[in-house]
Amino acid sequence: MKKKEDSNSIIEICPVRNVVARFGNKWAILVLLDIDKAGIVRFNELGRLIPDISTRVLSGTLKTLEADGLISRKIYAQVPPKVEYSLTDTGKSLIPLIMQLTEWALSNMKSVMKHRADYESSHES
Repeated sequence: MKKKEDSNSIIEICPVRNVVARFGNKWAILVLLDIDKAGIVRFNELGRLIPDISTRVLSGTLKTLEADGLISRKIYAQVPPKVEYSLTDTGKSLIPLIMQLTEWALSNMKSVMKHRADYESSHES
């Protein structure tokens, strides 16, 4: 019998699935874009830029992006604590790709929504 650590899931061994799974949620891309626009941003500022994200989800998203090396976190030894986030070079290299995806979405959203509605209406029970 194989040990659990010996068997890798497809997400672990497939670079595309591995990376996309980490930042493919609805918040990660917004966080990356807002940090890119701001250059350097604090936690509460990010929360104001994305008002419908909870602090718990924002915190988790930032930890994931930091763990993947897409953002850096700088802590200042002061009271109250000050923490700033910025994009790493790896994170910056992702921004043009996100912008291309955004442009594609803007150009094709009406068509996608029409096809989706047509599909749903033709597959109703």
